[in-house]
Amino acid sequence: MALQSLDVKRMSATTVPETQIREPATGTVAKLIDVSKCIGCKACQTACMEWNDLRDEIGTTTGIYDNPRDLSEHSWTVMRFAEYENPKGDLEWLIRKDGCMHCEDPGCLKACPSPGAIIQYTNGIVDFHEENCIGCGYCIAGCPFNVPRLSKKDHRVYKCTLCSDRVAVGQEPACVKTCPTGAIMFGTKEDMKQQAAERVVDLKERGFDHAGLYDPAGVGGTHVMYVLHHADQPSLYHGLPDRPRISPMVRLWKGVAKPIALAGLALAALGGFFHYTRIGPNEVTDDDELAAREEASRIRAAADERRRDAGLGEESYDA
Repeated sequence: MALQSLDVKRMSATTVPETQIREPATGTVAKLIDVSKCIGCKACQTACMEWNDLRDEIGTTTGIYDNPRDLSEHSWTVMRFAEYENPKGDLEWLIRKDGCMHCEDPGCLKACPSPGAIIQYTNGIVDFHEENCIGCGYCIAGCPFNVPRLSKKDHRVYKCTLCSDRVAVGQEPACVKTCPTGAIMFGTKEDMKQQAAERVVDLKERGFDHAGLYDPAGVGGTHVMYVLHHADQPSLYHGLPDRPRISPMVRLWKGVAKPIALAGLALAALGGFFHYTRIGPNEVTDDDELAAREEASRIRAAADERRRDAGLGEESYDA
């Protein structure tokens, strides 16, 4: 794979001029996960931990194969297992690799108030820079896939980086490298969509009439895509959202409320400037200072009287 520059396209809480946004000549990148080829071996899960030097707490589970049970700051990808009884009465074992979807229109980035904590590169990868994270958790609320996880130790948020460090030097992500069945592929998004189209045709010939590509338009498309047997029912795959969208509150804040608030601040600053230049700064007159001293003396006298009534004596005051 060719080298991929990590030029910044968008940055949280920061406006990048349009003239600086350049898409790579080779196009954006994408990871394609073919769930019909996945055997649930968790090799990708292990490779992710090895490459990123992560160690999660392995718990005890009964009746399920999910382990660890959920994404965390120590597990950036986990295998999801679901059983499905199809209309023919046959049991299907649906397995999905869960992790960040790297949305083209990332809700986490839009919701984040910390400059530079979340970055989207021109190749489509959405990366977290934990050193700039303030631990507010807004990115969690902004993500329609419920992916980012807040660490209880350092109060920063973590997720899959799509191995941006490997991609930058022309390597594929660690999970792609280790998959023994070829269920995970990586390349330009156009190439991956072509691979998916061919695979969908094959699945339909095998009787999966609703096979299709999961690349939801509600978030502008994603740079992690799935080939699903039942693309008409994504939620069968352990709760994959049917129609993911960015929260209306996030869109309201970034699209309407924030510009209005900024305009209000600008008007307030402008009003203060005109007040200062036309009227001048507020000054304390001798009468104001005398009135303040008299009021302070009155308050002290009342306090001393209450202390005498309580048998505590008068309190001394500094001049």
